[in-house]
Amino acid sequence: MGHSGQIAQNYHIEWSRRHGTSCVGSLPASGEGGRTTVIGMSNVVQLAPGRAAPAFTLLDQDGDKVRLASFKGRRVFVYFYPKADTPGCTQQSCLLRDVEPQIGDTAIIGISPDPSAKQRKFADKYQLQFPLLADVDHVVAEKYGVWKQKSMYGRTYMGIERSAFLIGTSGKIEQAWYKVSPKDTPVNLLKALGR
Repeated sequence: MGHSGQIAQNYHIEWSRRHGTSCVGSLPASGEGGRTTVIGMSNVVQLAPGRAAPAFTLLDQDGDKVRLASFKGRRVFVYFYPKADTPGCTQQSCLLRDVEPQIGDTAIIGISPDPSAKQRKFADKYQLQFPLLADVDHVVAEKYGVWKQKSMYGRTYMGIERSAFLIGTSGKIEQAWYKVSPKDTPVNLLKALGR
């Protein structure tokens, strides 16, 4: 089995363990006993406006629990980034930091697979005052449909697809931006807020 086949198999095992069902099917190939094809990764549910935002509780950069439910009655901008203190994620986070005074009572929450200690260093280095949450097991990323198979330099792996969501005061998705660029993230937020 090749490297990408092993990744697909590992993904299937983990997904099946979490969800209690299989995300793959066996397709017979001519001359072979069959092969396993991942069907769950390309059909990940994408959240649409009007749908309830999946609840979450994660640790922030200080090790404190942050619950989405604690923001009820406020708009919340949740953005997912692949890795703290990398060029694109730094640009995205700093641009959001810079527009924060323009967004009123709207809360900003960043989420990545980095542990709390790494989030703390990232927040300190760039003076990020909003919560940066540690989704180390990517459970929340999966709920939001942003944990995806990626490819770089011929290597296939699972990771965060940079995405953002504006959640309304009632806890429903107002806007969803999948595959958003770092530069477009704050622009989309300001447009959605009418600023």
